[in-house]
Amino acid sequence: MPELPEVEVSRLGITPHVLNQTVTKVNIHNASMRWPVPDDVYQLQGLKVTSVERRAKYLLLGCELGSVILHLGMSGNLRVVGADEPLKKHDHIEFILASGKALRLNDARRFGACLWQAPGECHTLLTKLGPEPLTDEFTAKRVYEQSRNKKVPIKQFVMDNAVVVGVGNIYANESLFKAGIHPKREAGKVSLKRYQQLVPNIKETLAAAITQGGTTLKDFAQSDGKPGYFAQQLLVYGRKGEPCVNCKEPLKEIRLGQRSTVYCSNCQK
Repeated sequence: MPELPEVEVSRLGITPHVLNQTVTKVNIHNASMRWPVPDDVYQLQGLKVTSVERRAKYLLLGCELGSVILHLGMSGNLRVVGADEPLKKHDHIEFILASGKALRLNDARRFGACLWQAPGECHTLLTKLGPEPLTDEFTAKRVYEQSRNKKVPIKQFVMDNAVVVGVGNIYANESLFKAGIHPKREAGKVSLKRYQQLVPNIKETLAAAITQGGTTLKDFAQSDGKPGYFAQQLLVYGRKGEPCVNCKEPLKEIRLGQRSTVYCSNCQK
């Protein structure tokens, strides 16, 4: 599933091709996505895209009448191609631009979304989201206070979008390892001092992934629209049974919230 860094790199990739471009036509080839695509999306037709923003894993294409909200779901991707290029299988939504290019949403599993947000309103999907992880609003003190009396494992706690958005499975594994915190430890039993170690590691891990994605992305119009999980040195994720980079003990794997969780029982307490 695309995580926050992949979605942010998608935003960075499409922005030069979409921002300040007039959408000459909106084509909805398949409205049966995770939620039915509303006819409101056609309001973008004939208008200029004035902003390309990200909130959590949602991308927002803004215009004077509102915003189109895009979500990549489990396997979706965005591509910028020539408007006359034949559609690929599973190209469900496309925005034809005055430049002669088209922004296409491809989603084989149709778990993605294309929705509409009116100006001055906040879509219900966005109303209960926590702070962005790379902003000053996401602090150790805030997370510590939210965690009091919480019995949920710390890994699931930091993956809760009401606590902070965008800390997906890979980055939760990596951040907890760097902070030396066992993923099953109850969130309410993690001290402020340890949250002061964890929060900077979350920020650092996500920022590094975005930077790597940004530096390897040459021209989004020439890519396949799939930034993927960047060629970063993962310390624990996907390394079950391999030696810990610190103590050389074999890494262990458990399931938390039906997600693979890899950790070092020696280094993480």
